[in-house]
Amino acid sequence: MVFKNNYSAKLKQPLKVALAGLSHDHVEGALERLAQEDVLVVGIAEENEELVQRYRRSYQLPKSLFYKDLPTLLEYEKPDVVMAYNAIAEHIAVVEACAPLGVHVMVEKPLATTVKDAERMAALASKHQIHLLTNYETTWYPSNQELHIMVSHHIAVGDIRKMVVHDGNIGPKELGCSKEFTSWLTDPVKNGGGAIMDFGCYGANLMTWLMQGQEPLAVTAITRQLKPEIYPDVDDDATIILEYPQATGIIEASWNWPYNIKDLEVFGQTGYLQAVDSVMLRSKKEADGDFTIDKIEPLAAPYQDYVSYFAAVVRGDIKPKHDLSSLENNLTVVKILEAARESARKGKRIEFGK
Repeated sequence: MVFKNNYSAKLKQPLKVALAGLSHDHVEGALERLAQEDVLVVGIAEENEELVQRYRRSYQLPKSLFYKDLPTLLEYEKPDVVMAYNAIAEHIAVVEACAPLGVHVMVEKPLATTVKDAERMAALASKHQIHLLTNYETTWYPSNQELHIMVSHHIAVGDIRKMVVHDGNIGPKELGCSKEFTSWLTDPVKNGGGAIMDFGCYGANLMTWLMQGQEPLAVTAITRQLKPEIYPDVDDDATIILEYPQATGIIEASWNWPYNIKDLEVFGQTGYLQAVDSVMLRSKKEADGDFTIDKIEPLAAPYQDYVSYFAAVVRGDIKPKHDLSSLENNLTVVKILEAARESARKGKRIEFGK
C-alpha cells in the first residue's frame, strides 16, 4: 500500500481556510471537502455578486462569510491558509497579499502564466517563509503514486526511456463549464493560453516528478486551433516534446477529444507501466509476457486529498520538496510551459534555460 503510516486525520484545532475567488469550477469540490470537521472556512473573497449568490444558495453559506476582495478579508480574518480559485494570472496577487502576513497559499494548477510571475511568487514565499503549493487532480491518483514508487525503486521498468501523458476532454464550453470559468480559461492573458496551459501542465508536472526534478534539455511544441469558432483567441490542442539526456517526454493536451482522459505511460529499459485512470495500473514486465492490470487501494491519510495534505504541510508533518505540489516542481512546470508556447509561436525547438 502506498504511504502507509499512522497519521490521524483528527486534528486538535481545525485548519482555518479562506478562499480567494469562486470563478474556478474546481471550487465546488473544495467547498464539499471543506464541509468536514477538520477545517474551518473563515472567509471567501469574491467581487462577482452573481457568483456569490449562486454559491450561497448552493451551499447554504452565510452572507457574513463573503468579502469583496482578499486584502479586506485578510484584514478582518486570520486564516492559516488561502486557497486560490481565480484566474491563473491572478495567482500572483494572492501571494502578494498573503505572504507578508505569513499566510500559506495553495493555488489551482498551474502555478502562474509566466516565469516572471512564478519567480516573483517564489521569492515572496521564501522571504516570508510561507508554503506555496499547487494543486492538481492527478496528484491524488493512487495509480500515479504507485507508478512513481515502482519507477523510483526500479521495479519492473528499469531506467525511463519514454513518458507519454494524455490529458484532455471535449472542451470546457462543450462540457458546460460555467461562463465565469470559461471567460478566463479561454483568455490568452488570464490563462496564458488554451489547452497547452489547461492540460499541458499535468504532463509537465508528472514528468518533472518522475525525472526527480531534472529540467529538460529542450522543448518543442505544436499547437492547433481546430475549433476557432468556439475558441478564437487560444489554442485548443497541443503536443509538447521534452528532451532529457536519456529519455523523452510527450505531452498530449487537447480540448478536442471524444471523452475525458488523464493517463500516464512510462516505457523503461525492461518494462512498461500505465496509470490508466485514477486507480487502475497496467503493467508489462517481460517482452513476451502478458499485461497485468491492478486496482490500487486509496492513499492513506494525509495523502488522500489536497486539504488533508495542505494541513499536514502547514503543521510540519510533511516536507513537500520536489513532490507534485511543491514549489520546486511547479517552477519547472511554468518554465516548460513558457518554452512550449515560445516553441509553438516560433515554430522551432527551444533549448531550455536559454
